[in-house]
Amino acid sequence: MAGLAVVAVAVLGVAGWAAVRTAAPTPAYVERPEVVARPPVVLVENLPQLAASLTAHRRFMGGVLVARGDQVLFRRVQGPADVAAGRPLDLDTPFRLASVSKQFTAAAILTLQDQGKLSVDDPVCRWIQPCPAAWSAIRIRHLLSHTSGIPDLMARPAWGLKRVTPTTLEQLTEDSKLYGLQFEPGTKVRYDNAGFNLAAAIVEKASGMPFERYLRTVLFQPLGLDHTGLGDTPGVAVGYANFPQGLAAQTQPNVSVVTGAGALYSTLDDMLAWERALHGGRVLSRASYEQMIADHAPADTPEERGRPRRDWGYGIFTNRLGRQVTPSFEALQIYHTGSWSGFRNLVLYQPDEQITVIVLSNNYHQRDEVFLLAQQAMAEALGKPFPTTLDR
Repeated sequence: MAGLAVVAVAVLGVAGWAAVRTAAPTPAYVERPEVVARPPVVLVENLPQLAASLTAHRRFMGGVLVARGDQVLFRRVQGPADVAAGRPLDLDTPFRLASVSKQFTAAAILTLQDQGKLSVDDPVCRWIQPCPAAWSAIRIRHLLSHTSGIPDLMARPAWGLKRVTPTTLEQLTEDSKLYGLQFEPGTKVRYDNAGFNLAAAIVEKASGMPFERYLRTVLFQPLGLDHTGLGDTPGVAVGYANFPQGLAAQTQPNVSVVTGAGALYSTLDDMLAWERALHGGRVLSRASYEQMIADHAPADTPEERGRPRRDWGYGIFTNRLGRQVTPSFEALQIYHTGSWSGFRNLVLYQPDEQITVIVLSNNYHQRDEVFLLAQQAMAEALGKPFPTTLDR
């Protein structure tokens, strides 16, 4: 099953890549990504069913953007950015991306591969020194595909304290060295934030730059992602959670503990520019992009909740998420979720029709709303029956 999935996703990568790339073939390394003209950041509501659904979800806090290619079909925000300050969300308000950040870390590794500075087949111990003997079989690709066996941050003792304690990539690396592997590298898949922190440390070693500077120099600035960065920025939305007493601000994001796994912030339109560049061949070579979206999970990885499992790429997943709503619809979607410190996000790309859907929420407890709105957006943009309920 997994072998067939690898072939299917690889073919998808070539077809989707070719569909959005009509210029000359990309060189081995994309020396400087092409900045394309961006649409004006204004309210757009050309998907009437989605507009009505968003209005009906009066308690939804966040923003939704839908595009076909570079044409924005829908862009709208609702709810507060900061309740205490009385500040509503704007169309260009930055949100914390949480684990949606992982695709940027994966792309950073792959750009270094395209530059010839490393390979995803390199042993991790080539870049992390001193290196635990148990890590000798771990390759960089294992870090990016959640198959390294290194225990996740949240599975470690005293996680509650570590979660709120400022730290550095070096300290995160040393902490990961303290724990044995959960399984032999490459034999299982288990979601792992620690692997992406290690990948960020490798970016620093291979590039000779701090992780944030590498992202800014190689990815953000060349693509015009002026409202995307690592850490904090003025105007970023406050994250919230629903408690019995009411809406509560999550005031200690401490993204330093997830530097490579979930520390970025961005806006709806910066994320559209990123998705278009990444899937349109303006960030990675074709070979590296195909590696990114291929399925790297072991062949015996079980189904999830009784459904066909997702494909585990590098910092992104692939699945037919439309099967999890009613009425259901068929459409392969390349995606990642994000949840951290009061935020809940879902970013989707449908390669056949070049549909991008971005749903960013600053309310941690709106997982179901985020998923349903994202699938409603995808279905309406594709001309499919409009889903009304979840089936998951």
